[in-house]
Amino acid sequence: MVAVPELSPETSRLLVSAALSLAALLLLLTFLPPAPRGHPPAKKMAQTPRGHVHTESLGIGKAIAVLTSGGDAQGMNAAVRAVVRVGIYTGAKVYFVHEGYQGLVDGGDNIKEATWESVSMMLQLGGTVIGSARCQDFRTREGRLKAARNLVKRGITNLCVIGGDGSLTGADTFRAEWSSLLAELVKVGGITAEEAKKSSFLNIVGMVGSIDNDFCGTDMTIGTDSALHRIMEIVDAITTTAQSHQRTFVLEVMGRHCGYLALITALACGADWVFIPESPPEDDWEDHLCRRLTETRLGGSRLNIIIVAEGAVDKHGKAITSDDIKTLVVKRLGYDTRVTILGHVQRGGTPSAFDRILGSRMGVEAVMALLEGTPDTPACVVSLSGNQAVRLPLMECVQVTKDVTTAMNEGRFDDALKLRGRSFQNNWNVYKLLAHIRPPSTKSGYTLAVLNVGAPAAGMNAAVRSTVRIGLIHGHRMLAVHDGFEGLAYGKVEEISWERVGGWTGLGGSKLGTKRTLPKKYFEEISTNISNFGIHGLIIIGGFEAFTGSLELVEGRAKYEELCIPLCIIPATVSNNVPGSDFSIGADTALNTITTTCDRIKQSAAGTKRRVFIIETMGGFCGYLATMAGLAGGADAAYIYEEHFNIRDLQVNVEHLTEKMKTTVKRGLVLRNERCNENYTTDFIYNLYSEEGKGIFDCRKNVLGHMQQGGTPTPFDRNFGTKMGAKAVAWITGKIKECSRHGRIFANTADSACLLGMRKRSLVFQPVAELKEQTDFEHRIPKEQWWLKLRPILKILAKYHIELDTSEKAHLEHVMRKSMSFESNI
Repeated sequence: MVAVPELSPETSRLLVSAALSLAALLLLLTFLPPAPRGHPPAKKMAQTPRGHVHTESLGIGKAIAVLTSGGDAQGMNAAVRAVVRVGIYTGAKVYFVHEGYQGLVDGGDNIKEATWESVSMMLQLGGTVIGSARCQDFRTREGRLKAARNLVKRGITNLCVIGGDGSLTGADTFRAEWSSLLAELVKVGGITAEEAKKSSFLNIVGMVGSIDNDFCGTDMTIGTDSALHRIMEIVDAITTTAQSHQRTFVLEVMGRHCGYLALITALACGADWVFIPESPPEDDWEDHLCRRLTETRLGGSRLNIIIVAEGAVDKHGKAITSDDIKTLVVKRLGYDTRVTILGHVQRGGTPSAFDRILGSRMGVEAVMALLEGTPDTPACVVSLSGNQAVRLPLMECVQVTKDVTTAMNEGRFDDALKLRGRSFQNNWNVYKLLAHIRPPSTKSGYTLAVLNVGAPAAGMNAAVRSTVRIGLIHGHRMLAVHDGFEGLAYGKVEEISWERVGGWTGLGGSKLGTKRTLPKKYFEEISTNISNFGIHGLIIIGGFEAFTGSLELVEGRAKYEELCIPLCIIPATVSNNVPGSDFSIGADTALNTITTTCDRIKQSAAGTKRRVFIIETMGGFCGYLATMAGLAGGADAAYIYEEHFNIRDLQVNVEHLTEKMKTTVKRGLVLRNERCNENYTTDFIYNLYSEEGKGIFDCRKNVLGHMQQGGTPTPFDRNFGTKMGAKAVAWITGKIKECSRHGRIFANTADSACLLGMRKRSLVFQPVAELKEQTDFEHRIPKEQWWLKLRPILKILAKYHIELDTSEKAHLEHVMRKSMSFESNI
């Protein structure tokens, strides 16, 4: 035993005092919040990861101008907002050019420096806040000389143009002439030689804003999805009145040279006929159309819907108008027929969540492309391919777009369809299958069953309708299973006909009924019913339970031979948490519901000022809805499970909002995923913000709940569900034939039970057994989720100083070699 010397009282007091001071210091270091993210820290300890650049200083000493030109499109404002805020974030000066190219030519107050606050509350507005105008002056060299001088005088050498192919072609011409324009300006004394030297080259980046989706090289142009929303709202409204009076409605939508809006509308509403300029009907189309309308009425339908693109023609180039079709139907069939021309209502209204996110992502990428540009970099256009941002040579895209119009004018309609891309062709092929081809008289001898599993999701019914009708077209006997796996166990199975699923496309929820019950405890009963009903293949439409249930069925094959049949899972859940797919049916509808609610909530704060809203979203442990709604709604923060946060982060967010209240923008929006943290609940965050913001701002909270699962499906979910159903039936038909031996089906290989998902640019079938390794079963989410890479954009647009990950920046691709679709032919 070691003897411890006795300490004097004075020494003891000093030691106790030192210990308490050390403890206090440690406690302070533990809970002291870091430097607010709204201000750059004095010193950054962490090294910048390899593959990153210091994006916060990338634009120092540079200037960017942004303009919108041509026809307006919803989502343009989101793109402008992103260009301004990301430009300022990089240290660049950013200028608005009001009234498009006319403002560029006229100069003066038309070209104004933008501030962070100047783009606030712009996200949810339709049209273009900075204005757009057709400009004849810019078509002349004299006009372009004026425009060049206006840019040079302000030191602007980076131009971001948001518009259609005409606007982008004008920008490329401007860039090609830049050197000669500067030389001429120096010669006539318009600018000095020093100014010309500083502005020796002009970078151009384009973003396509067009509701027609008529630009080749991108899957979707800014504004297309919103236009489809407007169209579908009207079609759904017209459907109710048409049913009441047993009427035929002819609806004319925009699309002088492109039938995309008409085609997707026809797919999304199950129209009886669609006329598009890329694929005129056969010469006897009048007889075929009347026969089709008559068959629909005889099948029990009380209405007919015909969609016409404004540029529809016959094979000889003669226009097919809405009035021509009305006259034909009234004269031949005597049906009460009305014409509705939608017109400019398609351009108006609030942008959809998709267009806001698309515009924001494209704006970020455009700024990066401008600031990374060199004199040798060709003018590029930022495009969407699958869920990826890509850069394409501007003039290659413009040329292919013009080639489509040329092909149609010359009567080469097959070439026009091919030039539109494989995605457009697939949409057209699926529509023709569902609307024009009737079930064959000869049967395949196979029976398919379709069921919904998990929570309801908007778009499930569209997938069921497509599955049933495509199955019947293949000659299969189609069975509907009610109430998921439990219904399959209890024999709630019935044959379902072509007419039975009519009108299902636009219905929310699940017409078949759906439950979360898993199949394991019902193996005996399920096996018996598979045998009794002669089921050869199962198509399971649902969320995470559909995935885990299919894994259980695969495991059960070892004991129950009846389970050895092909299985196909189609992901359908608002949470978007199914492994193997970037998107799930229903998530887009839920996202739009949240976004619309956020708009209304933010608007309510416009009058009261100094108010912060805490909103709880669905998603389980998956933060997809909270993150994407944060991007679409302009949130200040979005708390999710996948990105750990602590009390320091909450404190930083409060301080950030406190600083924000000192500006002209006196409102805040904070989203919280429902299961992001078991301790930092919505109530906790609300109470914390209320206490810390006392005297500066007040708080309100909203739990959105099951309204996120309801409502009519969006055009995206209707179209996505329709194509997924068609694709699943084609795959399972081939798999049944492959596994058929001597009249029996025996499927026990891993690739006979697959999940159909969208991965980046492709629709792919992946064995569910392989997806097990990619899944966090405890939290019911995939281990890797693509949308997490968008979270820095959310934070930067909310004015947090963080580093933007550019390790996977979009590289310039060539449209001639690029696959312009995320699908393969059905």
